[in-house]
Amino acid sequence: MAEDLGAEGVNSNDNEPPGTQEDREVVRETTGIAWAEAGEPASKKISATVGVGEQAELGAQIIDKEINPFIDKWEEAELFPAHRIFKILGSSGFLGVNKPTELIRYGSAELKKEFLQPTIAGDKVVCLGVSEVGAGSDVASIKTKAVRKGDDYIINGGKMWTTNGTQADWMCLLANTSDGPPHRNKSLICLPMNLPGIHVTRKISKIGMKSSDTAEIFFDDVRVPCKNLIGEEGMGFTYQMLQFQEERLWGVANILTPMQTVIQETIEYTRHRKIFNQPILHNQTVHFRLAELETEVELLRSLLYRSTAMYVNGTDVTKLASMAKLKAGRLARELSDSCLQFWGGMGFTSDVFVSRFYRDSRLMSIGAGADEVMLSIICKYMETLPGKK
Repeated sequence: MAEDLGAEGVNSNDNEPPGTQEDREVVRETTGIAWAEAGEPASKKISATVGVGEQAELGAQIIDKEINPFIDKWEEAELFPAHRIFKILGSSGFLGVNKPTELIRYGSAELKKEFLQPTIAGDKVVCLGVSEVGAGSDVASIKTKAVRKGDDYIINGGKMWTTNGTQADWMCLLANTSDGPPHRNKSLICLPMNLPGIHVTRKISKIGMKSSDTAEIFFDDVRVPCKNLIGEEGMGFTYQMLQFQEERLWGVANILTPMQTVIQETIEYTRHRKIFNQPILHNQTVHFRLAELETEVELLRSLLYRSTAMYVNGTDVTKLASMAKLKAGRLARELSDSCLQFWGGMGFTSDVFVSRFYRDSRLMSIGAGADEVMLSIICKYMETLPGKK
């Protein structure tokens, strides 16, 4: 998913960091875990009753038992069991850390109870309906309409590139609710996916991220109560733009560990694999290149930590988040290509992690804002765009 440049930099100074006392009560009631106060460092925000070390150990156990043994099977099927995995994660208190930003900030208490609480618990799977055919980076150009009729919205249109779209119980839908200016005519709506008129037409086959289902969805006179509106009508575009800061930072955090894993596995492989009677790693070209890549990963990590700390403190980090995402996408391509080369023929098989990372990481420069969009945002903040002073 990507966004239009027009709303970048939108930031409300009176918006506290995500997580009010009411929000924490929802999470506490759902998971039995009490979060630390909003504004604390992210490392302390997992819970106030469960130690960070214990939580990390529990997470590692879940991954080793419930996820890693089945990845190859899910990749082959091009689908992972979202309801089962999310329930396991929700029951352990992990899903509340990455809550739907728009709903938690602007949704009514009723919507939070009906949609947010079961999602955090892992009882419901959510998808985000923003991108459309012809409206990926240019979010302002979406065509899906939600026309008010009595106490309902009547929705017509379609969404593309919808992650979890074939399994979701509800969608956070961005739709045009008026004919006003494109940045002020959109609203976010909680849309149950079992309503008449919703058609999941196909699961899209991709070159990477195969186990993550991606769907194309159409809406034909779908009727949803107006009470499912998130926040104010016409503010959906702004709400969505604010969410992109978190999505970009999450994307960077999500790719750092795989980068490190690829480097370490490449070191081990090249240390033991011999060519011309010496380990591949002994070639200066190889160990120097790995040193360069390790340095780049650590620099990206530092940028992420700085950006996240500023975001938690309520600072607009649109520029830094865009820089981090741009760097992450480019470094992922550079790192995966260099390391795969050192694996030789093995790197061209599906048997090693580096080849999967080579395919999967390509999305980093496309999803949540393409590299070119990130560059334009950075230029806007630098005041170097044509016609800008």
